[in-house]
Amino acid sequence: MVDKIKDAVQGFAVSVVTALGFSAAAANYLYIFLISMIPIVELRGAIPVARALGLDFAPAFLVSVIGNMIPVPFILLLITPFCNLLKRTKAFAWFPRWLDAKVEKNRHKVEKYAFWGLFAFVAIPFPGTGAWTGSLIASFLDFDFKKSLLAVFLGVCTAGVIMTAISFGLFDLILALF
Repeated sequence: MVDKIKDAVQGFAVSVVTALGFSAAAANYLYIFLISMIPIVELRGAIPVARALGLDFAPAFLVSVIGNMIPVPFILLLITPFCNLLKRTKAFAWFPRWLDAKVEKNRHKVEKYAFWGLFAFVAIPFPGTGAWTGSLIASFLDFDFKKSLLAVFLGVCTAGVIMTAISFGLFDLILALF
């Protein structure tokens, strides 16, 4: 299943870049951009893939940050009204309940320190943290939009620096040793 998704995203990237007349290298950057927009995977998965594809770290970092940030304003602004709409349906009422449970699970990590808690939650590249989850939490806790956007952006940049250092620096060190 994961291979099918990977092949579909990569095939889409190649098709778009070919249709626009860009180079094959541009397809790899579009691929990284798309990966960084996927929930859970986000920039934390895109940067190691960029390294595996042999891309330069600076453009890979920039493309990953931009891709990871694109969904954030939409999540912050639209997830609460969307969940309120879903709560009124029988078929999809489970989704907002699931999101509420996820937010409640992480509430204590973020609410105590608000801006800096949200920043730290997004910045530390652990599974279940990141821009998507941080934005959901900020939205459900009614944090200020501009402050939340800034905290998530700074957190994404910090996670990007950490993942770039690990993916490019550590990988190159391991290659040099063997």
